[in-house]
Amino acid sequence: MGARTLLDRLWDDHVVVRGDGDGAPDLLYVDLHLLHEMTSPQAFAGLRAAGRGVRRPDLTVATEDHNVPTTRPLPLPLLDGVADPLSRLQMETVRRNCAEFGVPHHPLGSAGNGIVHVIGPEQGLSQPGLSIVCGDSHTSTHGALGALAFGIGTSQVEHVLATQTLWMERPRSLEVRIDGVLGPGVTAKDLALHVVRAIGVNGGAGSVLELRGSCVDSLTVEQRMTLCNMSIECGARGGLIAPDATTLAYLAGRPFAPTGPDWEAATAYWRTLRSDDDAVFDRSVVIDAADVVPTVTWGTNPSQAVAIDDVVPTPAPDDDVAARALAYMDLSPGTPMRAIAVDTVFIGSCTNGRLEDLRAAADVVRASGRPVAPGVRALIVPGSAAVVRAAEAEGLDRVFTGAGFEWRGSGCSMCTAMNPDALGQGVRSASTTNRNFEGRQGDGARTHLVSPQVAAATALVGRLAAPVDL
Repeated sequence: MGARTLLDRLWDDHVVVRGDGDGAPDLLYVDLHLLHEMTSPQAFAGLRAAGRGVRRPDLTVATEDHNVPTTRPLPLPLLDGVADPLSRLQMETVRRNCAEFGVPHHPLGSAGNGIVHVIGPEQGLSQPGLSIVCGDSHTSTHGALGALAFGIGTSQVEHVLATQTLWMERPRSLEVRIDGVLGPGVTAKDLALHVVRAIGVNGGAGSVLELRGSCVDSLTVEQRMTLCNMSIECGARGGLIAPDATTLAYLAGRPFAPTGPDWEAATAYWRTLRSDDDAVFDRSVVIDAADVVPTVTWGTNPSQAVAIDDVVPTPAPDDDVAARALAYMDLSPGTPMRAIAVDTVFIGSCTNGRLEDLRAAADVVRASGRPVAPGVRALIVPGSAAVVRAAEAEGLDRVFTGAGFEWRGSGCSMCTAMNPDALGQGVRSASTTNRNFEGRQGDGARTHLVSPQVAAATALVGRLAAPVDL
């Protein structure tokens, strides 16, 4: 067998049936199937109609995240306090389905509840070498641990529930080599936005990004998750980072991580999961970490981004996409990014709702001594119940509330504009989420994607700002 990429290794390890002919899909075995309340109801209904059960409930885990309210007190133990009837119905439905089909489930208010892409890694369910799928596009997050992770559609969710397999076309490999050291004040979110801008909003279509190089090696696992989370924003199927000592240290001792002899056997395998030195990728992109700066978006997709020191760009005469984005965002070319006032700041999501993200934002707030700027609504929504507990144990909640931020329960919240956590028409936000599409955070809402540190500084200043501005 010739030299192989990490994608080759993981793919080949999971092929059950190879496709017949060029471009035909392969049948892959699925090691871990993650579910949530929003994309699973139709899949369970399909099983029920066909008289089928869940093939491997022991390899399936469900949570409630997209539609859960994050205001306190949480509506527990019943759902009568969930004001939105659709949200309540979806949460009731996933509970009924999981009970009927024997699927482990983390309902709102339970110790293991949280955003699906946060609880998988933090519980040690997501591990190197696994194939992981979920009915959510940002399943790419789990690639930060060296897993082959894809988002899938509802019909595919049903297929995996019934068979524990999935038909998929083999993606191409796209190496993204990032060497060097990130400068002061530059974060993994800035790096993610830089990668998306460098590759383009559709530049990774049909590919899996393998993110590698000395800069990637220096990132923590939670920072790597931010990077892999946003890999799909350039059209890629997913992102991958080879496991290393940092990965192993992160997983050691987590509830579902192997122990004893099983740990030794697992880590011996995990250490083999890397691209061969002479592996050939279908395409390669090289990025110098020194070129990455604190970055914010100005438009309506994550590739429409500039340095916070820059100005709103002038679109080319024939660039109708950029012109429409400027019109939607109500921005004029040449406006300094730091001159853009915001109404709302949101810190959370599967991109930046982990403990390290909250610590980084709290450091900015603590160091400044400032309160939230007048007229600005600032929300902190941790990514899981475990993050809530850990942050409160460290006193991060008091740092935020003392400065005028709202401290909320965990959930997807404003990222998906569910329940009360949605922006109104024309409301402008600085958000640590992954998408700034038209209407993503509410009908007519305008979103600027930023890092947790920039979000915190922006909340205190009232305009797009970096910590150095404080």
